Amino acid sequence: MSFTVTHEWPRVQRAVSLACALTLAGLAWPAHAADEAQLAQLRQQIQDMREQYEARLRALEAQVQQAQARPAVSAATPVQRDNRFNPAVTLVLSGTYAHLSKDPGSWRMSGFATGDAEIGPGDKGLGLGESELSFSANIDPWWYGALTFALTPDNEAEVEEAYVQSTALAPGLTVKAGRYLAGVGYLNEQHGHTWDFVDLPLAHQAFLGGQLKHDGVQARWVLSTEQFVELGAELARGGSEHNGAGASALFAHVGGDVGVSHSWRAGLSHLWTRPAERVWSDVDLLDQDVSHAFSGRSRTWVLDGVWRWAPQGNASQTNFKLQGEYFRRTETGEVAYDVDDVSGAGVPVDAYRSAQSGWYVQGIYQFAPGWRLGLRLDQLDPGTVDYGSNNAFIARPDHRPRRTSAMLDWSLSEFSRWRVQINDDRARPGVSDTQVYLQYQMSLGAHGAHGF
Repeated sequence: MSFTVTHEWPRVQRAVSLACALTLAGLAWPAHAADEAQLAQLRQQIQDMREQYEARLRALEAQVQQAQARPAVSAATPVQRDNRFNPAVTLVLSGTYAHLSKDPGSWRMSGFATGDAEIGPGDKGLGLGESELSFSANIDPWWYGALTFALTPDNEAEVEEAYVQSTALAPGLTVKAGRYLAGVGYLNEQHGHTWDFVDLPLAHQAFLGGQLKHDGVQARWVLSTEQFVELGAELARGGSEHNGAGASALFAHVGGDVGVSHSWRAGLSHLWTRPAERVWSDVDLLDQDVSHAFSGRSRTWVLDGVWRWAPQGNASQTNFKLQGEYFRRTETGEVAYDVDDVSGAGVPVDAYRSAQSGWYVQGIYQFAPGWRLGLRLDQLDPGTVDYGSNNAFIARPDHRPRRTSAMLDWSLSEFSRWRVQINDDRARPGVSDTQVYLQYQMSLGAHGAHGF
């Protein structure tokens, strides 16, 4: 018996092992089938994702090819809109009441060859102020056009700006041709309704004759850098009556952000002009109201700077702006004394040379939504002036014209503003003129965003 068991035992072992193997194989088969199904599902998902990715990639490549086929648009140019047959129209209405303690007809900046355009405190009483009517539109993929009429209180319409501007040159590069506000300094190229005060600083009146406009060509290039860098150049007719340019300008601006709440911009400009018989009013040494005329060469340097603060970059509740400009002008040429020959002594003409400067600084604080306070200080330095032999007739300046201005304004919306302003004007020697202005400004129609 024992022999039989011993002899059969290997067969039993083999039978049991085979049975166990078959059992385990039967148990493992469903799990293996489940793994294969899961792998097949994953493979299908990967294939779907690959097809979707390739389709998206093909679509993006097609968009890139379409963009390359179109002319590039500079980031510094106006936003493209298909409004060729429906231009944007803007009307800015302005009115002013002026209470002046002195006769505005006697206002002078003695010793400064200003020219008589757009200078002085204006007329007393109620006035229409300078309103603006503007039209602008993209002309085609390459050009943008704008026209602005200034409607003066004298019932005259003047072309303030009329230009075409490129939109499709190299990135950051634009060219403007026609009549435009010169890009020198900071304030000059801003329209009147964007000023923080009713009037321009004394330096703009003395050295630019008010707001300087050019008939010519301007080029601007905004560099592709992390920090804002802008370079510009202008060629214009100026006062020249020849084929060449009578005025030119170079300017550069840099700027950037400091943290979230602060931003700044600084600039340097050089203006070169050749005035031809630039006339200005004066009181001579005989106490006569006369007019002189200057012809020659004029060079003006302008240094400007702006700093803005808005908590966390949100200027809607409160913000502050500090702004200033410094001017220095040198001129050489000749002056004709008393061009109307009021004195009856003829019109003596002799050499002229001057070096003069001026500046202003102002701060604007918005203390609540819609409400702002402002303070401005400006002053001129008569420097050195030599009229040659006409020193016997024309008084050489020794007075520093200066003015202090304070204003309060309220804006119900971005389209309306009411302002009160008080000036302590000491532009004339020995004269203190208290000037009070009440002003309203209303904008109708489409209106683009203002610059920094």
